Amino acid sequence: MAQTSALPKFIQLSEMLIREIAAGHLADGARLPPERDMADELGVAVGTLRKALADVEAKGLLDRVQGSGNYVRHRPAVDSVYAFFRLELLKGGGLPTAEVLSVDRLTKPDSFARLGGDAEGHRIRRIRSLDGIVIALEEIWLDGAQRKRVAVSDLSDSLYHFYRHDLGLVIASVEDRIGVAPMPDWTPDMYHLKSGDTAGYIERVSWTAAKEPAEFSRTWYDARRANYISRMGKG
Repeated sequence: MAQTSALPKFIQLSEMLIREIAAGHLADGARLPPERDMADELGVAVGTLRKALADVEAKGLLDRVQGSGNYVRHRPAVDSVYAFFRLELLKGGGLPTAEVLSVDRLTKPDSFARLGGDAEGHRIRRIRSLDGIVIALEEIWLDGAQRKRVAVSDLSDSLYHFYRHDLGLVIASVEDRIGVAPMPDWTPDMYHLKSGDTAGYIERVSWTAAKEPAEFSRTWYDARRANYISRMGKG
């Protein structure tokens, strides 16, 4: 098992704030603490925080008023690193991180064989956490035509960030099928649910803007620790 490369600190902060806003932990119109106080509380340099706040502002979720402060603005759809990551802690929000269990190039299973142009795919198995709390196992299949080889060192906490910046592959939409399923037979011993235990289950196909299927994934999550959340409409 290996820790993936962490996203740049300012992106982590930006994504944390975006998810906190989406979860309603930061109310529309709320004024954030002074930047120096906020940086001290988060344990980061003021410059790093300001870079994160600028990113949140660029996404339309923050008004930065000179001499007054930073004010939260809610909007329903934001192009963020974790825009398609739908699992949240029971209290809402939580910053996602990942630990890779394995990365292998294999013949694609029947469930993914029709997607993409290569007979093989990259199978990525990961443990997902929110704010350091383990909540899910993932198995992701990326079509082999996207890249000859994928190594653990290539990956960051966000696969979609890796897709966009390393492969030039932009996920534009996803189709999720939600239900329950037994934990897979490859569930590691250190995971708090065991193989065969009933868990929440998400089966996903991800699509490019050209409507080409690019990824197939399966996620088993602990409904005692996390919820699947999909927010729609104007908010």
